[in-house]
Amino acid sequence: MIIFFGPAGSGKSTQGRIIADKYGWRWLSVGQVLRDAGEFDEILKKGELVDDETVVRLMNKQIEFAEAEGMEIVLDGYPRDVKQTEIMLADKNSEFFGNIKGAIVLDVPVEELWKRIEDRGREDDTEEVVKRRFEIFEQNICSILPLLEKQGVPIMHVDGVGSFDEVTERVTKVIQEIMPDSPEVWKDDEIDSIENDAIEREKSYGE
Repeated sequence: MIIFFGPAGSGKSTQGRIIADKYGWRWLSVGQVLRDAGEFDEILKKGELVDDETVVRLMNKQIEFAEAEGMEIVLDGYPRDVKQTEIMLADKNSEFFGNIKGAIVLDVPVEELWKRIEDRGREDDTEEVVKRRFEIFEQNICSILPLLEKQGVPIMHVDGVGSFDEVTERVTKVIQEIMPDSPEVWKDDEIDSIENDAIEREKSYGE
């Protein structure tokens, strides 16, 4: 299990999806799981977060499904805040933290994040909403990472500036360090379609 962290516009969902397809793993995004539930659209549009107990319940169910199929998992921005992390830590029966091979943080300067968000031109990417997303991410990541480190989870920072290919190459090198025995399953002629699909998802959902 690998976790991807990054603020809105960082490309974490794009890279997470690409890596999942590249290695034949299951991609699990908090945003996607919440959208699929069909109950939280208004909350998500405001840039706010769904309550932690609900998120943990929904994500744990999806993780269990994937693990029952013997799948490695790419977690997209989960756990999202300190409370979610603490809820899982309090579950003595959970093997969640023991299954995490590493956490990858995509580092992108704020100026570049704003440029990417403006370029994708989504109507609900208002200045107020985007600022709120940035604030929530910064508040949470500074507290989540130390908790993960205490559980022995390696934290790997990756430069998220550059073309999708360049960032994917950097992320792939980190994956190979963390999980050197993981074979790639995609073919060269599949790369463009996988990247285009992942990019369109990010434009649509803003993750």
